[in-house]
Amino acid sequence: MWLDRLAGQSTSPAPSQPGSRAYSPAPRRTPSGLGPYITSQQRPGLTPRSSSLSLASTESSASSFLASSRRANGSALKESKTIYSGPDPVDILNKLLGDEKRHAASATRSAADSVSSISAEDLQLDFDFGGLSVRELALSEESAVDDADVYRPQAAEEYERDKTKFEDLHRSIRACDEVLSSVETNLTSFRNDLATVSADIETLQARSTTLNVRLENRKAVEKGLGPVVEEISVSPAIVSKIADDHIDESWVKVVAEIDKRVTAHKKSTSNAQDSKGMQDLGPLLEKLVLKAIERIRDFLVAQIKALRSPHINAQIIQQQNFLKFKDLYSFLHKHHSTLADEICLAYMNTMRWYYANQFARYENALRKIKLHSLDKTDVLGNEDTSRKGTVLSSSKIAGPPHDAFNLGRRIDLLRTHNQSALSSYLAEEDQTTHYLEVPFRNFNLALIDNATAEYTFLASFFSPALSYSTISRHFTYIFDPTFQMGHTLTKTLIADTYDAIGVLLAVRLNQHFQFELQRRKVPAADGYLNGTAMLLWPRLQFIMNAHCESVRALTTALPTRPPTSKTEQGKLSAAPHVCTQRFGQLLHGILALSTEAGDDEPVVTSLRRLRSEMEAFLTKYSAAFGNDRRKRERFLYNNYSLILTIISDTHGKLAEEEQEHFEGLKTAFQEAA
Repeated sequence: MWLDRLAGQSTSPAPSQPGSRAYSPAPRRTPSGLGPYITSQQRPGLTPRSSSLSLASTESSASSFLASSRRANGSALKESKTIYSGPDPVDILNKLLGDEKRHAASATRSAADSVSSISAEDLQLDFDFGGLSVRELALSEESAVDDADVYRPQAAEEYERDKTKFEDLHRSIRACDEVLSSVETNLTSFRNDLATVSADIETLQARSTTLNVRLENRKAVEKGLGPVVEEISVSPAIVSKIADDHIDESWVKVVAEIDKRVTAHKKSTSNAQDSKGMQDLGPLLEKLVLKAIERIRDFLVAQIKALRSPHINAQIIQQQNFLKFKDLYSFLHKHHSTLADEICLAYMNTMRWYYANQFARYENALRKIKLHSLDKTDVLGNEDTSRKGTVLSSSKIAGPPHDAFNLGRRIDLLRTHNQSALSSYLAEEDQTTHYLEVPFRNFNLALIDNATAEYTFLASFFSPALSYSTISRHFTYIFDPTFQMGHTLTKTLIADTYDAIGVLLAVRLNQHFQFELQRRKVPAADGYLNGTAMLLWPRLQFIMNAHCESVRALTTALPTRPPTSKTEQGKLSAAPHVCTQRFGQLLHGILALSTEAGDDEPVVTSLRRLRSEMEAFLTKYSAAFGNDRRKRERFLYNNYSLILTIISDTHGKLAEEEQEHFEGLKTAFQEAA
């Protein structure tokens, strides 16, 4: 019976392992402490040694059972440590076979030792035996066990077949031994190589440490000896560059380096620290300095010659060829001051000729501008004013009519933001007739701009070799002919004119130029502008005196007695006199140009004198109305009202005083109006 074979399994040649059993129809369950088939109870009729088949047996009992069975069989197979944890097959078979008595005894033992028992639900499980009965199933498992586990003797053919396999295995093992021996040899060699490399690395580390120490020592020595070596040596590259290379910004840097070496050499020589190296360096530095001086001289002379080229712009050469190399002149003046002074004199003579030539051409172009000619007939007291035009060359031709007393748009020259002078070409082609302030402004504006550029260049190029006082003297020497030309032009413009508005405009333009030079910080041209002012103010005083004299003469020419005939009295009118109109316009122009004038200006005194003369003329003229006081006062009121109306839009301290004065006169005679 299958149960008997299972009970006698301990004497079989090879113990069957629970994991290698044949197919069982019972469903497998996970090992759980609550399973219904876990038991440690021994089956009746079995020894405790055979109880290792119990699914609830411990790992130690299972191991001892397997070990004892292997020792009994003398088998050398590997021991299996697999522990079966499923339900007890004996209980299952007893239930299936209907052995109630045996099942009852087993249940009694299980109730005492196991942690659980078979329930009613477990008995209702459906098992699939594959169409076999339990007995057939037991017999089939036995045959499978016999086929798989029972040792049988081998035949001679099988020995021969296994012998070949074992020989092949032996050869493979020997080949593996040879390979492993080769690997062992390589590993031994590699270990030896690693030892050699390790020794080399240690050697390199020692050498690296030594080199680092040497490097630090050399750095310390170089730090201490470097400046000394630099002072007593000149590289061949510097010598080659000074002697042969083109003069550019890098060449200037090399010259500066040579200058430092020369200064250091002189300092060491003066401190009695003259070594053999310093003695050898001295002649070399002298030769380099002489070569640099020679090349600087040739370079500057070539640039000065370029300034004399026709149609050349001096400002471009100054900016590109002089200012970029201004350190060269300082070097030259330091090491050869005589040659530097000669080059400076050559430059001054060249620029003196340049500006005199350029402004002479510009003055000739301005002389071709047509100008209104205002002579002694254009005064307040002259009723027959002639209108004519002329040019600066004094060739008098007929011109458009002009107004000698009206300011009009002439004040735009002071208010314009266009600070560029009229070009020579446009001046020669201009056919418009202008007043004297137009050529005055253009010539002086061009002169001020060029003077600013030249003074800025001199201060930038020749300093710090030359002092600013010396630079100012050089500037005056350069521009002296040009300044004289400007004074000559001013004298020509105002020599015979009686244009008080034009001369006062020239005065205000000259003051504007003075303020502009102060803003640009060019004090060297103040002498020219002061000289121009000394020419303008006296002429303005002369013109104002001429107006006063003309009004005084007109007053003197009036009859001392009123007319007696009714015809002459009928010709008298209370309308403003023509001189009042002229005086109002002239007063308006002067006040408009004197908004920021002080009380100390000569024009203030002259204007008050002219006003007094005009009031005297109107008072004497009103006496012609005789005993008709109302008509006389109406005449005075109309004249003063006209003057006040004309000057009402002017501003400034002087304008307010004049407006207040004529407002008082107008109020005094207002009742008669």
